[in-house]
Amino acid sequence: MMLELSADDQSMLQGEHGPAAAAAMKILVAFSNAVGAPKLLDISGAHIDGCLYHGKAGLDFVERLVEGNGRVLVPTTLNVGSFDLIHPGMVKMPAAQEAPARRLMKAHLELGCQATFTCAPYQTRFRPGFGEQIAWGESNAIVFANSVIGARTNRYGDFIDLCCAMTGRAPSWGLHLSENRRGQILFELTGAFEPSDALFVGVGLIIGRASGDRIPVISGLPQPRDEDQLKALGAAAATTGAVALFHAVSITPEANTIDEAFHGMAPDETIRITRADIDHALAKLSSVPDGAPLAAVSLGTPHFSHEEWMRLLPLLRELAPSRGIPIYVNTGRATLTRLQDEGALAGMEAFGLIPVADTCTYVTAIIERLDGVVMTNSGKWAHYAPGNIGVSVAFADIRDCIRSAAVGHVLRSVS
Repeated sequence: MMLELSADDQSMLQGEHGPAAAAAMKILVAFSNAVGAPKLLDISGAHIDGCLYHGKAGLDFVERLVEGNGRVLVPTTLNVGSFDLIHPGMVKMPAAQEAPARRLMKAHLELGCQATFTCAPYQTRFRPGFGEQIAWGESNAIVFANSVIGARTNRYGDFIDLCCAMTGRAPSWGLHLSENRRGQILFELTGAFEPSDALFVGVGLIIGRASGDRIPVISGLPQPRDEDQLKALGAAAATTGAVALFHAVSITPEANTIDEAFHGMAPDETIRITRADIDHALAKLSSVPDGAPLAAVSLGTPHFSHEEWMRLLPLLRELAPSRGIPIYVNTGRATLTRLQDEGALAGMEAFGLIPVADTCTYVTAIIERLDGVVMTNSGKWAHYAPGNIGVSVAFADIRDCIRSAAVGHVLRSVS
């Protein structure tokens, strides 16, 4: 099948909009042909996952676009980088690595991208609406946009997301199309479940491992307290699997009923999830028992929302952790600015609070001590941190994380 290009696409491909735009369109055309897309479609926004410095090739790619006078054509947010530009003193990075890491972040700004540096662009003013066609990188952002908002994007990796942003186009393929958003595998929660944060993480872990490349539908999930619980579910599912879209019956916008979620068809498979399944999935996130000495707490992967901060700050005052155990909270700079403007963080450093912006503690050397246990409320952080930074992890809800910081060792409530 030949890819159908519009007159504007052809003009861009032929270099009439400059060499950078031509390069981006050439790559996008090759990608679209590879996936069998018949044409390109307009997008209203993009989110770029290439700000994290992995080596010279990534920087060279973006620098080439900058040299070719490249500019993004749609509002384009940036994912986390390898450096906290707001708190540079916290980052332990050799100068030889710091310079290109900073340069990569700056080069994206020179292309016209927004200085968001967050893995949760849906928490910013650039949040898309239902049905909007977008091109997003970053697994948790993709699954949130598709599932919770009902916007439309595929899982775009490094470079392709930027090519979409620079052309304002994406391949008409995959989850951009209604017929490809049908649920395929059903997960039924059996029994009574309280809508705890841990429940949503546990369900995400299970559906991620079991879905493969199929779109999961979840029935029996209790109504979430807020979208942060759905954020945690999606992040866990995208971490343990390739989930880019899930439907939660009577919760997410394309699944008012099971019939709607499956587009009137029968599921390929049905899997039941019990309380024991949830407990087993969550237990695998921790590598240490209760009582293990605590080195730090890390919250906010994906980045903490303003609502999560509003739940955390009273806990700090109530439980008053003051044993010198740092409580790192990864958050977007827009959220951090809002908190500072509100005066919400005044005096919080006395409880060990250390805000982290622009990056995340599982990808950047920020945590001071890695010889003890780090507690987290994040399924994603717990999954990746042992391999990324060599740390022992204990998973728990936010209250137990702060209680543990107050006593100096891992302390978890009996569920």
